[in-house]
Amino acid sequence: MKTKMRLLAVPALAVGALALQVGPALAHDADTWSTQTTLNSMNNSGTTGTASVNVHGNQATVDVKVDGAAETFKDGPFPHAQHIHIAAQGVCPPPSADADGDGIMSTTEGHPYYGMIGTSLTTKGDTSADSALAVDRFPGGSSYTYERTLQLTPETAQSLKNGTAVVVVHGVDPTKLPAASAMKPSDLDPKLPQAATAPAACGTLGASQMAAMPKGGADTGAPVSSHSDVAAEIGVAGAAAAVLVGSGVVMMRRRSQK
Repeated sequence: MKTKMRLLAVPALAVGALALQVGPALAHDADTWSTQTTLNSMNNSGTTGTASVNVHGNQATVDVKVDGAAETFKDGPFPHAQHIHIAAQGVCPPPSADADGDGIMSTTEGHPYYGMIGTSLTTKGDTSADSALAVDRFPGGSSYTYERTLQLTPETAQSLKNGTAVVVVHGVDPTKLPAASAMKPSDLDPKLPQAATAPAACGTLGASQMAAMPKGGADTGAPVSSHSDVAAEIGVAGAAAAVLVGSGVVMMRRRSQK
């Protein structure tokens, strides 16, 4: 009889163990999500594009596609500094942000709206605000595609989660700006003309753009369970274990009574 009791308990113990494993696995998947945005022109640049951020724990894969950007600068591809700005209103500035009325919205004039630099979207090396104007490590030309997996700072991660992160692409063709203002010294680097660092395109990575990534990656298409789903699945597994245990006890008692 003791042998039969042990055999009956095995399926129940297996299901119970499965129930304990469900929670941690699904909670880990909840750290994977994505947000995306459309990049709209600023400063009459004609620059447009898209940007997406796929978050995996404390890392993120950032994809940016840009068209219609300034093409050349000093006989070379026009470098386009690009950043995730954080910790402000989480919006792209309106034309009225041109506080001095010179016909160009400078990067500084946009700060109250999109905030400071949280992450520099460089092609290699450092991604901190220290690389804000690392012109040799940004994409260039009129059209480009950018993809890089990078480490998120806690501040950038927080802004992405609370919907206050903004992607800004810089660098405007000076022929599209008022001539006198375009050649004024940049508010970021007086060695550069204002056109070189002025915002060219902007897109908000707001909370409304957030979506859960499919469990196991984008190829599977299986949805990620929410916290309530996790609780329900654990409850179902636990209930199944209880039923099996109960069934085993009943069968054991019936056999012992014969």
